[in-house]
Amino acid sequence: MIAEGAVLGAFWGDDGYGLERAADRIADRLRAASGIAPARRRVTGAETTPDALREWVATAPLFGGGTLVTVVEPSPLVRSAAARTTLESVMDEVAPGNGLVFLDPVDGSAGGRRPAGLETIRAAVRARGGETAELRAPTEGRLAAWIEERARERGIRMGRGAAAELGRRLGGFVREGDVDRRRVGLLAVAELEKLALYRPEREVSVEDVRELVAEAVPASTWAFLDAIGDRDGPGIARRLPTILETQPEPVIVALLHRRLRELIEVADRLATGATPGSLVRTMELKPFRVDKLVGQARRWGPGQLEAALEGVAELDLMIKGLEPTTEAQRRLAFELWVVERVAA
Repeated sequence: MIAEGAVLGAFWGDDGYGLERAADRIADRLRAASGIAPARRRVTGAETTPDALREWVATAPLFGGGTLVTVVEPSPLVRSAAARTTLESVMDEVAPGNGLVFLDPVDGSAGGRRPAGLETIRAAVRARGGETAELRAPTEGRLAAWIEERARERGIRMGRGAAAELGRRLGGFVREGDVDRRRVGLLAVAELEKLALYRPEREVSVEDVRELVAEAVPASTWAFLDAIGDRDGPGIARRLPTILETQPEPVIVALLHRRLRELIEVADRLATGATPGSLVRTMELKPFRVDKLVGQARRWGPGQLEAALEGVAELDLMIKGLEPTTEAQRRLAFELWVVERVAA
């Protein structure tokens, strides 16, 4: 157990706003106990050491408030068994009036995977009576209500549909699993505060949101690749500009090559008598993934997948070729590839 009056916390998840508020609540607890706001330090795991943390939190305050240290992405502190043991000893030495908080912002687009060593931090904090919680970003089903709640906290009146429009413009309603939602909450709150300045003491309307909030729909790589597989021309046209702005061109080519090769393999296996069910075993894929690939492969006619793959090879040569090209030329080449080789 940690000393009485000391506070430990470990919070993780893809809700960037919620993680910051969790650290703020720890600071509020320390302030309530002493009557004075704690001094706050914020570091990353890569730029600090357990010894530095010990120096900041092991000495109880004599006068004034204590110290709250927030460590973001603490994984580097637990890379070895010896390092984990040292960090746990620091937790035991947190003095009354001080606090130590670990924030681990998990990228939802990576499936929420966390390094195994971080489980040690969570378990150690919990074993010492500290607070632990996973904080998930609001998704499509509850984002509008979440924005409404944040608006009420700030005394901002949202008109009918305004919260939903704000969420849509920030990309919160994108459903694909590879979208990084860590900043949606933080962006939403920042935009709410901007809208409050724009409409002081007045209701914020849908038109106000559209006028003041720029669209920032995050790129979804899986949605783009699925649009390619489905030969969905309008869907590709909507996503291609954002993909080209957010992904390196060699990465885009590699992703296109991989998806088309998968579709060619699926089409070949189906043509030789394989059943969709058998592809789960032979291609070592999940059933839902096989269902999607089978549906996409059937949208292409004889030779069309091979032609599209040849076009990807040509794009690769253009990007890596000896002849210099401009960004506009390469963008046009991608667009022509879609029109000539992909769109149904």
